[in-house]
Amino acid sequence: MMTMTPVLQIRGLTRHYGGVQALTDADFSLAAGEHAAIVGDNGAGKSTFVRLITGVEQPGAGQIMLNGQPAHFASPLNAREQGIETVYQTLALAEDLDVPANIFLGREITRLNLGPLSVLNHQAMREQSAQMLATTGVRIQDMSETLRGMSGGQRQCVAIARAAGFAKKLIILDEPTAALGVQETARVEEIIRGLKARGVPLIIISHNLRQVFDLVDRIWVFRQGRIICSRLTRQTTPQEIVGLITGAIDPASLAAEEAVC
Repeated sequence: MMTMTPVLQIRGLTRHYGGVQALTDADFSLAAGEHAAIVGDNGAGKSTFVRLITGVEQPGAGQIMLNGQPAHFASPLNAREQGIETVYQTLALAEDLDVPANIFLGREITRLNLGPLSVLNHQAMREQSAQMLATTGVRIQDMSETLRGMSGGQRQCVAIARAAGFAKKLIILDEPTAALGVQETARVEEIIRGLKARGVPLIIISHNLRQVFDLVDRIWVFRQGRIICSRLTRQTTPQEIVGLITGAIDPASLAAEEAVC
């Protein structure tokens, strides 16, 4: 039986800050079309891991592979150019710009490229923005409205649509609904399910275990700067994941056929 090459494969990823071991020997794999969650207590190494695989920081050791090829990200822009789109909690949106301007922020389409005096192609950006929103399932009534007048959920949806529109390899969502209400959370989760249906690989960092179990195929547990276990969602429970996060359950006690530990 032929094995598909993982979209993302990490081997021995390590980052220390002086004597502090933020992340040690992290192994991680994401299959084509898979949705995975990264969970763990504060300080477990989740944020360091994301910073390393998105070019915000450089690892002290380890290897990153994209579609089976070695990859190095000198910066977040470099990671983006290689197909990784990240939606951070801060969203990185400009409140005083409209939807198309935010979607194409830093990637503007021009009619005439003259550096700072370039002439923008607003029509092309509006048309492509509308297509990205429609493909992702995001509904924005008036794209000419600035984001300042939009709800937190609408802004999050715009950020996800932007990521989905430009992602060539995978999308990373950092606590995508942490600041949202119930209805807005449900809308964002609906969009994430739409990405799953389209086969878009995704990593979600979340403290919301209900959300994790509803949305992903596999859960990766971080503890004290290490990835201690990977569990298929259908073969575990919230209680077991909490036990792994807190240390109440030893990952070595789990059946080998059910977990990668």
